[in-house]
Amino acid sequence: MSRSDDELRSLILWTIVVAIVAGFIAWCAYLVRGALLLIYVSGLLAIGFSPMVRWIQRRQGPGARVPRWLAILTIYVVILGFVTLVGFLIVPPLVSQARSLWAAAPRMFEQGQQYLIDRGLLREHLTLHEAIERTPVTRGGQAAGAVAGAVVNVVGGIFGVVTILILTFYLLVDSDGIKRGFLRLFPARRRERAATAAHTVTVKVSAWLGGQLVLATVIGTSSAIGLWALGVPYFYVLALISGVGEMIPVIGPFLAAIPAIAVAATISVKTMLLVILFFIVQQQIENHVLVPRIMSKQVGVSAATVIMSLLIGGELLGILGAILAVPTAAIVLVVFNELAGEDED
Repeated sequence: MSRSDDELRSLILWTIVVAIVAGFIAWCAYLVRGALLLIYVSGLLAIGFSPMVRWIQRRQGPGARVPRWLAILTIYVVILGFVTLVGFLIVPPLVSQARSLWAAAPRMFEQGQQYLIDRGLLREHLTLHEAIERTPVTRGGQAAGAVAGAVVNVVGGIFGVVTILILTFYLLVDSDGIKRGFLRLFPARRRERAATAAHTVTVKVSAWLGGQLVLATVIGTSSAIGLWALGVPYFYVLALISGVGEMIPVIGPFLAAIPAIAVAATISVKTMLLVILFFIVQQQIENHVLVPRIMSKQVGVSAATVIMSLLIGGELLGILGAILAVPTAAIVLVVFNELAGEDED
């Protein structure tokens, strides 16, 4: 047997071993995909918050620095305070409006049903209670299962959010050590280039978080103006809900529009239809104009890349994929540019 045959056999054997190891790693990653997603989200938040943490650390003055853990806690307290303020502003008016809507629901149901009967679109007259009993979800114990599933999802979501916040905190505390460990993975001559790429990623992810806030502000402000013009009460609170919902791609704006539509329904059918039309137009402008332009300007990726990443991310992982799409695309572009530049060198 010649030496070339031995080398070919060794190459084939090595390729098989690498393929088996890669397949095993991919299988393990699939099994722990939920945990990996939590880690990835925490890493993105840690990268995005790191410039803000450094800014707070430098506020004490020359030669003195705020402890890193205290700077991180400051950001957490501000976020928690904002969420609490939103809750205090939203919950009381919504409870009051929900009670009014619940009291008016039978009358509105009768009016809508009579409208359909008068035009021959509905033959049988039902009470609201009978209509609820005939819905598929209330049959065969499915309602209890649906409620239990919803409770499990809510508890799981709360656990995930708490885990992300805790992990993000520790990643931020130990960010310098993590960065040094990451740079050690590269040869000494390439560490400076890797550090530059890591800094670029940090800037882009932080800009993405800023872009989310800009979008939320634009949507919240436009919602306040539109709902005020349409004569919808509590427009400032409903606009705040729209702004917060804007931070959740795909389903967030839809869910945020429901309270405004419900409140408008207590005024008149015409007002409700106008509010629905307003949100449809707003979302079309947001999806096709605001998101591509603001994200491309903030993160530095093209509008086409933003749209394609949102489509791919939403298809792969649903809402979470849409949320992570833009920063992930920015990271991929940075890595690609570095590799392409390295090949040119």
